[in-house]
Amino acid sequence: MAIVVLVLWLFTAGAGFYLLVTSNLGRARSAASALEATAPAAEPAIASVGQAAPAARAASATQAASAPPSASKREMRRAARDRFDPPSLIAAKNAPVVPGLRSLLEFAHPAFAVVGLGFWLGFTLVHDRALGWIAFGLVTATVCLGLTWFTASTRAARRQDSTESEPAPSFRTRLIILHGSAAAVTFVLAALTAFVLSR
Repeated sequence: MAIVVLVLWLFTAGAGFYLLVTSNLGRARSAASALEATAPAAEPAIASVGQAAPAARAASATQAASAPPSASKREMRRAARDRFDPPSLIAAKNAPVVPGLRSLLEFAHPAFAVVGLGFWLGFTLVHDRALGWIAFGLVTATVCLGLTWFTASTRAARRQDSTESEPAPSFRTRLIILHGSAAAVTFVLAALTAFVLSR
Protein backbone atom coordinates (compact mmCIF):
# COMPACT_ATOMS: atom_id res chain seq x y z
CA MET A 1 0.00 0.00 0.00
CA ALA A 2 2.87 2.37 0.81
CA ILE A 3 4.35 1.74 -2.65
CA VAL A 4 1.01 2.60 -4.29
CA VAL A 5 0.93 5.88 -2.36
CA LEU A 6 4.53 6.57 -3.39
CA VAL A 7 3.76 6.03 -7.08
CA LEU A 8 0.59 8.13 -6.82
CA TRP A 9 2.53 10.87 -5.02
CA LEU A 10 5.11 10.86 -7.84
CA PHE A 11 2.29 11.11 -10.40
CA THR A 12 0.77 14.04 -8.49
CA ALA A 13 4.15 15.79 -8.35
CA GLY A 14 4.63 15.22 -12.08
CA ALA A 15 1.20 16.65 -12.84
CA GLY A 16 1.96 19.64 -10.63
CA PHE A 17 5.31 20.21 -12.34
CA TYR A 18 3.64 20.05 -15.76
CA LEU A 19 0.99 22.46 -14.49
CA LEU A 20 3.71 24.94 -13.47
CA VAL A 21 5.58 24.57 -16.77
CA THR A 22 2.47 25.19 -18.88
CA SER A 23 1.25 28.15 -16.78
CA ASN A 24 2.05 31.79 -17.43
CA LEU A 25 3.99 32.36 -14.18
CA GLY A 26 7.33 33.15 -15.84
CA ARG A 27 5.80 35.24 -18.61
CA ALA A 28 3.59 37.15 -16.15
CA ARG A 29 6.55 38.07 -13.96
CA SER A 30 8.66 39.24 -16.90
CA ALA A 31 5.77 41.34 -18.20
CA ALA A 32 5.27 42.92 -14.78
CA SER A 33 8.97 43.77 -14.46
CA ALA A 34 8.99 45.23 -17.98
CA LEU A 35 6.03 47.45 -17.09
CA GLU A 36 7.76 48.64 -13.94
CA ALA A 37 10.94 49.41 -15.88
CA THR A 38 9.10 51.57 -18.43
CA ALA A 39 7.15 53.52 -15.80
CA PRO A 40 8.27 57.15 -15.54
CA ALA A 41 10.62 57.76 -12.63
CA ALA A 42 9.77 61.45 -12.33
CA GLU A 43 6.48 60.88 -10.49
CA PRO A 44 6.54 61.97 -6.83
CA ALA A 45 6.55 59.10 -4.37
CA ILE A 46 4.24 60.74 -1.86
CA ALA A 47 1.06 62.56 -2.80
CA SER A 48 -1.02 64.59 -0.44
CA VAL A 49 -4.41 63.27 0.66
CA GLY A 50 -6.16 66.19 -0.98
CA GLN A 51 -4.65 65.34 -4.36
CA ALA A 52 -5.17 61.57 -4.03
CA ALA A 53 -8.84 61.75 -3.06
CA PRO A 54 -10.17 63.23 -6.33
CA ALA A 55 -8.09 60.81 -8.37
CA ALA A 56 -9.37 57.83 -6.40
CA ARG A 57 -12.96 59.03 -6.68
CA ALA A 58 -12.53 59.51 -10.41
CA ALA A 59 -11.05 56.01 -10.70
CA SER A 60 -13.94 54.47 -8.78
CA ALA A 61 -16.44 56.41 -10.89
CA THR A 62 -14.69 55.20 -14.04
CA GLN A 63 -14.83 51.63 -12.78
CA ALA A 64 -18.53 51.98 -11.98
CA ALA A 65 -19.21 53.53 -15.40
CA SER A 66 -17.29 50.83 -17.24
CA ALA A 67 -19.12 48.00 -15.46
CA PRO A 68 -20.91 45.70 -17.91
CA PRO A 69 -24.64 46.36 -18.23
CA SER A 70 -25.40 42.72 -17.48
CA ALA A 71 -24.18 43.02 -13.88
CA SER A 72 -26.11 41.09 -11.29
CA LYS A 73 -28.22 42.78 -8.62
CA ARG A 74 -25.62 41.93 -6.01
CA GLU A 75 -22.85 43.60 -8.02
CA MET A 76 -25.02 46.65 -8.63
CA ARG A 77 -25.79 46.99 -4.90
CA ARG A 78 -22.09 46.62 -4.11
CA ALA A 79 -21.14 49.29 -6.68
CA ALA A 80 -23.77 51.67 -5.30
CA ARG A 81 -22.53 51.09 -1.76
CA ASP A 82 -18.86 51.46 -2.71
CA ARG A 83 -19.14 54.72 -4.63
CA PHE A 84 -18.83 56.82 -1.44
CA ASP A 85 -15.81 54.95 -0.09
CA PRO A 86 -12.81 57.10 0.85
CA PRO A 87 -9.55 56.47 -1.04
CA SER A 88 -7.97 54.68 1.91
CA LEU A 89 -10.81 52.15 1.99
CA ILE A 90 -10.61 51.64 -1.78
CA ALA A 91 -6.87 50.99 -1.50
CA ALA A 92 -7.43 48.59 1.41
CA LYS A 93 -10.05 46.65 -0.55
CA ASN A 94 -7.78 46.35 -3.58
CA ALA A 95 -4.67 45.41 -1.61
CA PRO A 96 -3.77 41.73 -1.32
CA VAL A 97 -4.56 40.05 1.99
CA VAL A 98 -0.91 39.22 2.62
CA PRO A 99 1.63 41.00 0.41
CA GLY A 100 3.74 38.46 -1.43
CA LEU A 101 1.44 35.58 -0.45
CA ARG A 102 1.32 34.11 -3.94
CA SER A 103 5.11 34.16 -4.26
CA LEU A 104 5.44 32.43 -0.89
CA LEU A 105 2.90 29.79 -1.88
CA GLU A 106 4.59 29.24 -5.25
CA PHE A 107 7.68 28.18 -3.29
CA ALA A 108 6.14 26.50 -0.23
CA HIS A 109 3.61 24.22 -1.95
CA PRO A 110 6.13 22.36 -4.14
CA ALA A 111 8.79 22.42 -1.40
CA PHE A 112 6.50 20.76 1.16
CA ALA A 113 5.44 18.21 -1.47
CA VAL A 114 9.03 17.24 -2.30
CA VAL A 115 10.10 17.03 1.36
CA GLY A 116 6.99 14.99 2.18
CA LEU A 117 7.75 12.68 -0.75
CA GLY A 118 11.22 12.12 0.69
CA PHE A 119 9.78 11.20 4.09
CA TRP A 120 7.25 8.87 2.44
CA LEU A 121 10.05 7.20 0.50
CA GLY A 122 11.85 6.63 3.80
CA PHE A 123 8.64 5.26 5.32
CA THR A 124 8.21 2.92 2.33
CA LEU A 125 11.74 1.58 2.63
CA VAL A 126 12.09 1.39 6.44
CA HIS A 127 8.45 1.20 7.68
CA ASP A 128 9.19 3.54 10.56
CA ARG A 129 5.93 4.95 11.94
CA ALA A 130 7.46 8.33 12.70
CA LEU A 131 8.46 8.82 9.07
CA GLY A 132 4.94 7.89 7.95
CA TRP A 133 3.30 10.38 10.28
CA ILE A 134 5.74 13.14 9.34
CA ALA A 135 5.01 12.47 5.65
CA PHE A 136 1.28 12.51 6.35
CA GLY A 137 1.64 15.85 8.17
CA LEU A 138 3.59 17.25 5.25
CA VAL A 139 1.04 16.06 2.70
CA THR A 140 -1.68 17.70 4.82
CA ALA A 141 0.27 20.97 4.86
CA THR A 142 0.88 20.65 1.11
CA VAL A 143 -2.84 20.22 0.42
CA CYS A 144 -3.67 23.26 2.58
CA LEU A 145 -1.00 25.36 0.84
CA GLY A 146 -2.24 24.24 -2.57
CA LEU A 147 -5.83 25.16 -1.77
CA THR A 148 -4.67 28.54 -0.43
CA TRP A 149 -2.63 29.14 -3.59
CA PHE A 150 -5.58 28.22 -5.78
CA THR A 151 -7.86 30.56 -3.80
CA ALA A 152 -5.38 33.45 -3.94
CA SER A 153 -4.85 33.00 -7.69
CA THR A 154 -8.59 32.81 -8.35
CA ARG A 155 -9.20 35.93 -6.28
CA ALA A 156 -6.41 37.81 -8.09
CA ALA A 157 -7.78 36.76 -11.47
CA ARG A 158 -11.26 38.02 -10.55
CA ARG A 159 -10.09 41.49 -9.67
CA GLN A 160 -7.39 41.93 -12.29
CA ASP A 161 -6.89 45.67 -12.32
CA SER A 162 -4.14 48.26 -12.49
CA THR A 163 -3.49 48.16 -8.74
CA GLU A 164 -2.23 44.58 -8.95
CA SER A 165 1.59 44.63 -9.03
CA GLU A 166 1.89 41.31 -10.86
CA PRO A 167 -0.57 39.67 -13.24
CA ALA A 168 -2.64 36.79 -11.98
CA PRO A 169 -1.34 33.37 -12.99
CA SER A 170 -3.45 31.31 -15.31
CA PHE A 171 -3.53 27.53 -15.28
CA ARG A 172 -5.30 25.03 -17.50
CA THR A 173 -8.50 23.85 -15.83
CA ARG A 174 -8.08 20.20 -16.84
CA LEU A 175 -4.59 20.10 -15.33
CA ILE A 176 -5.82 21.68 -12.11
CA ILE A 177 -8.56 19.05 -11.86
CA LEU A 178 -6.08 16.25 -12.59
CA HIS A 179 -3.53 17.53 -10.06
CA GLY A 180 -6.19 18.19 -7.39
CA SER A 181 -7.83 14.80 -7.85
CA ALA A 182 -4.51 12.97 -7.66
CA ALA A 183 -3.58 14.98 -4.56
CA ALA A 184 -6.90 14.12 -2.88
CA VAL A 185 -6.46 10.40 -3.58
CA THR A 186 -2.85 10.57 -2.38
CA PHE A 187 -3.96 12.28 0.83
CA VAL A 188 -6.66 9.70 1.56
CA LEU A 189 -4.42 6.72 0.78
CA ALA A 190 -1.55 8.17 2.83
CA ALA A 191 -3.91 8.60 5.78
CA LEU A 192 -5.22 5.04 5.45
CA THR A 193 -1.72 3.63 5.08
CA ALA A 194 -0.41 5.55 8.08
CA PHE A 195 -3.36 4.41 10.23
CA VAL A 196 -3.19 0.77 9.10
CA LEU A 197 0.57 0.36 9.37
CA SER A 198 0.77 2.15 12.72
CA ARG A 199 -1.21 -0.64 14.41
